[in-house]
Amino acid sequence: MSEYRKAIIIGGGPAGLSTALRLQQTTNIKCHIYELRSKPTTLGGAIGIMPNGLRLFSRLGVYEALHARGSSRSKLVVHSVQGRIVGEQPDLVGYARTHTGFGYLRIKRTDLVDVLLDAVYKAQIPISFNKRLTAIDDNGGSGVTVTFSDGSVVKADMLIACDGIHSCVRRLYVDPGQRPEYSGLSGLSSLVPASKLSFSPAVHVSGIDVTLTEKGMVMTMLATAAGDEVAWGLSQEVPLPDARDSRDGWEVYQQKDVNEFKWNMHQILEKVHGDWGDLLRELLDKTDVMKFYPIYRLPLGGAWYKGRCVLLGDAAHAMQPHAGQGVSMALEDTFLLARLLQDPNRPLVEVYKKFDEVRRPRVDEMYNLAARNAGVRKTTGPWGLWSKEIMYGMAFWASWALGLEKWGWGEKHLAYDIDAEEI
Repeated sequence: MSEYRKAIIIGGGPAGLSTALRLQQTTNIKCHIYELRSKPTTLGGAIGIMPNGLRLFSRLGVYEALHARGSSRSKLVVHSVQGRIVGEQPDLVGYARTHTGFGYLRIKRTDLVDVLLDAVYKAQIPISFNKRLTAIDDNGGSGVTVTFSDGSVVKADMLIACDGIHSCVRRLYVDPGQRPEYSGLSGLSSLVPASKLSFSPAVHVSGIDVTLTEKGMVMTMLATAAGDEVAWGLSQEVPLPDARDSRDGWEVYQQKDVNEFKWNMHQILEKVHGDWGDLLRELLDKTDVMKFYPIYRLPLGGAWYKGRCVLLGDAAHAMQPHAGQGVSMALEDTFLLARLLQDPNRPLVEVYKKFDEVRRPRVDEMYNLAARNAGVRKTTGPWGLWSKEIMYGMAFWASWALGLEKWGWGEKHLAYDIDAEEI
């Protein structure tokens, strides 16, 4: 078999950038990244990265740069609407930290992309922007050819799709029948500068502060290492919006729209009492821009590869964000694929088949976990909210009284190492 010399990577987000870096580190494959947008950009907001993902970022060589930008606080506090604390966990990832050496990181999406882009540029991996894919011609043994809307044509040995849940590669070629479905939940989020607040977020925000309400879950976290920006978000059950581009969400800038979202949020927060309720309302009042995004997922069971094309990350198995595993799942895909491609004589069909075989059980497990975690975010009444608070309180007590954290209760999936899989 001929060596795999060139790979086309579609998508310049975290998955595509990480894939190019890992392939250059461990294989003889030369990558070129093609990104739809005209410049490096991503919708605002902050994401959480768990230990299994941080360990892989360390192996990628970017962990220190990421850690310098994000907040590593991992204390979990659950608040009730009455103003009391339902339960606390000193370290959300204590078991996984012990077994991996890595904890938790909350980082702005823009910072994550900046760090990865800087690494890609330093590695001299080419990236082209404003490239809209229009056609894929899989020529079997002679490679794969792609055509872009600007008329340019590129040929390579393989095509790796890292272009997200609405993947053009999946739609055009790999699995056109696999369509995203609305989860029934949507998110509203924003970042607020600490300088605008009357309180010190570094003092009052524990790490991950969760507030249970009848209309969903409110989360509050520091988004930077310096603690100078606070991220807040609401996950709630709502009908699928029928306005604008609800598929991808949108930034809300216009004052009329911002005020409307604020009014709705105030209706939710008016029942949250005590100092914590006052803090949440101030965060809301000092918010200028919001991001609204309907949460989509891909049904399980779709095809992940065809011919010389393979899907990674959300392009293959987008799940709800309620397990904090989106970026980490893409990284695990990347590391496994790179290992399988190290042998240039291994047939590509065998590589992709093994990739599918190894990844399916893990992806299904995380997909189902995220779906279960979504339940607490659904709309309920006063009694339903009370039962949720009781459930959380009992879980915290049991974890403390029985020492369940030491045994990895609820955390073993965070200590998973994709590089330990036999291939």
